[in-house]
Amino acid sequence: MEREEVFKTLNGVFRDVFDDESITVGENTTADDIEDWDSLEHINLMAAVESEFGIKFSMGQIMTMKNVGEMVDIILQKI
Repeated sequence: MEREEVFKTLNGVFRDVFDDESITVGENTTADDIEDWDSLEHINLMAAVESEFGIKFSMGQIMTMKNVGEMVDIILQKI
């Protein structure tokens, strides 16, 4: 899977989790950029991403992700 495909898939996951069809994530997207992205939604988001890609993040990986670009890096390592 290419990086662009991961972003395309993530856009769908983010839109589903946050129920907002206008969301488009990029390399530098953070929780500050999405209105409803709080700690509870972060848990839901991580679970949805794991399910979509058939992967499991470690707690350390979840805690150190600074933006969506870093999430994509980890996803690409795991698939």
